[in-house]
Amino acid sequence: MRRLLALIVILTLGAAALWFLSQARNFQLFGTVIARVETAQPLIALTFDGGPQPGQTEALLGILSGRGVRATFFVTGRAVVAHPHLAATLVAAGHELGNQSFGDTPLLLVRPAFVEDTLARTDAAIRAAGFTGPILFRPPQGRRLFVLPWVLAQQGRTTVMWDIAPDQDPNAGAERIVRAALDAARPGSILRLHAMAPDRTATRAALPGIIDGLRARGFRLVTVAALIAATP
Repeated sequence: MRRLLALIVILTLGAAALWFLSQARNFQLFGTVIARVETAQPLIALTFDGGPQPGQTEALLGILSGRGVRATFFVTGRAVVAHPHLAATLVAAGHELGNQSFGDTPLLLVRPAFVEDTLARTDAAIRAAGFTGPILFRPPQGRRLFVLPWVLAQQGRTTVMWDIAPDQDPNAGAERIVRAALDAARPGSILRLHAMAPDRTATRAALPGIIDGLRARGFRLVTVAALIAATP
């Protein structure tokens, strides 16, 4: 009985450790991961996950262009292949495209060859859309364990996480999302928003308030690449 209890405890602790490792923002076993950068400049990277999707992409482009903001869109290869004109429109507007794998499910218990394939297919779709800069990577749902970080390290790629996620709660209203973003903002932050899904109307409604509020506090919104370039 004691051995069984000990085994249960060990398995429980191991599962908890794997859960923590899979979602850690500032640590992974291989390669480089960033959730924010150290800089004295009042810069914040504005990022979006998923898409591009018809309707939502155009709405975001209207808000960003109207305020002269350039952002980083971590897109899925499947969505880019399905809507190449939207991806090309993002690039033409001066936004940065990042890789969030081909699908939208976490790359956890997968083989290296599968990871290499999903990265390459998404990179190819991003290049076909006209983006020529370095392609950064963000794990689907921010989750990874062993294989994904190892492949990224072999390819010399940086994992981009975030330190501000004001719409983490899908039921949060626009005002609450704005307040959470402004309260957490600091120089070098990476702000993640989910605004591509049709049901994320609160996030899209909050975006103007986030941009205007951060600017009122002296921040400048930039792409992730620009933020990394500002690191001393």
